[in-house]
Amino acid sequence: MTKPLVKVRDLKMHFPIYAGLLRRQVGAVKAVDGVSFDILEGETLGLVGESGCGKSTCGRAVLRLYDITGGEITIDGRAIGAEDQRSLRAMRPTMQMVFQDPQACLNPRMTVGAIIGEPLMEHTGLSGAERTDRVRELMDQVGLNRAFINRYPHEFSGGQRQRIGIARALALNPKFIVCDEPIAALDVSIQAQVVNLLEELQDSLGLTYLFISHDLSMVRHIADRVAVMYLGKVVELAPRDALYGEPLHPYTEALLSAVPEPDPAMAGNKRQRIVLQGDVPSPANPPQGCNFCTRCPKVMDICRKIDPDFHEVKPGHWAACHLHDLD
Repeated sequence: MTKPLVKVRDLKMHFPIYAGLLRRQVGAVKAVDGVSFDILEGETLGLVGESGCGKSTCGRAVLRLYDITGGEITIDGRAIGAEDQRSLRAMRPTMQMVFQDPQACLNPRMTVGAIIGEPLMEHTGLSGAERTDRVRELMDQVGLNRAFINRYPHEFSGGQRQRIGIARALALNPKFIVCDEPIAALDVSIQAQVVNLLEELQDSLGLTYLFISHDLSMVRHIADRVAVMYLGKVVELAPRDALYGEPLHPYTEALLSAVPEPDPAMAGNKRQRIVLQGDVPSPANPPQGCNFCTRCPKVMDICRKIDPDFHEVKPGHWAACHLHDLD
């Protein structure tokens, strides 16, 4: 068995709500509320869920771009949950991020060479010529023409800009990369190219990914295991084929029923569409008991009173649902 590179235990990320003349704290938005998972070396863990469920916040919290509210994070054997940002600086080369919007995350006043070379300037002692050679090598690696090294981000297409972001993330030879919806802002024709590039880089460099997305069909293509989030909590975690073939949580069933079937011949065999009623509760005021109890088609009385434990229902298949308490 491969050992876990990333361990997350009971991760909480609460954002305070202030009100009144004295700006007192009157509550908190529980964006991430007790999330636990492991990511093995060399694997891709897909993190899926609807918009606003806390996926991106979870990814940023794992990299300690936020000071977390509670829980523990261990990356490459080092516990970083309680460390301050100054001491985390030495860990930054190990863990990197590819952001969602390739236009917003690139400085429009810097050339591509300067953007990709900035991590090298901050974290290594390479000379200017050595940095330029490394930048050109990275551009080759992600499929960018090295002759464009002095161009600016606005001169590139969306897919090329995302490749620049990937090259920047690879600059310091990281072990772990969080991909925060890296294809959401791209045309469908470009999405497959970027995902294939990520897979090729993983195979050649031995990378470990946390791949955040709401595109279930793309996650099925790239992920080894999949975690499903709802209102700040992971409700199901399983190997890809087990989760897509036999989901154990009603929310996962509803999500998968919404994935369109591209083959008309197979459309008749597809599971029946489950339409959830009502709106997602506010993360500032989640319901008592199970977070999904207000919309669950299989809700029971116990669901409205007691929050279900996240436990292993089958080998490697975890779920947080009272339907499986007796399994």
